[in-house]
Amino acid sequence: MSHGFPRISTDKRTSVSLDCLVMDNSTCGLKHADLTEKIIGVFYDVYNELGYGFLESTYAEAMIVALQEAGLSARREVSVPVWFRGTKVGQYFADLLVADTILIELKAARGIESAHEAQLLHYLRATEIEVGLLLNFGVRPQFRRLLFDNARKKIRENPCESVAKVSA
Repeated sequence: MSHGFPRISTDKRTSVSLDCLVMDNSTCGLKHADLTEKIIGVFYDVYNELGYGFLESTYAEAMIVALQEAGLSARREVSVPVWFRGTKVGQYFADLLVADTILIELKAARGIESAHEAQLLHYLRATEIEVGLLLNFGVRPQFRRLLFDNARKKIRENPCESVAKVSA
């Protein structure tokens, strides 16, 4: 029987063979489930109090206040450098980092778009942080929980030589 919750896959294999319901973290084994659940609760508290229509920076400050009141450490504008062959080739800034464990990207948009998810996935890929939350303070509050395991971040070695290194 469906209760209106969409089905999701778990972050890791568990002894439970059925897909878990979104709201049932205890049997899912999601990475950092308790922490992300607390953060999402804070997100809804902020949304219920402020509503929609403010700038993203206003929501970021409100989230910092509410997260700290909830007993969580949180930092704004966290540096996310991008490295290529030992050289720093890019610099981005994630909106929030909670408990040095969860990256948060905030939006104040009509709705969550695939570009927003891609942005957060790129931040996760560039760091050792595996779990991120995309929180949208739009007309309707929305969130996405994204995972990028560190094991998947390792760059595969190309067995072929670079064309640039081949002499003509």
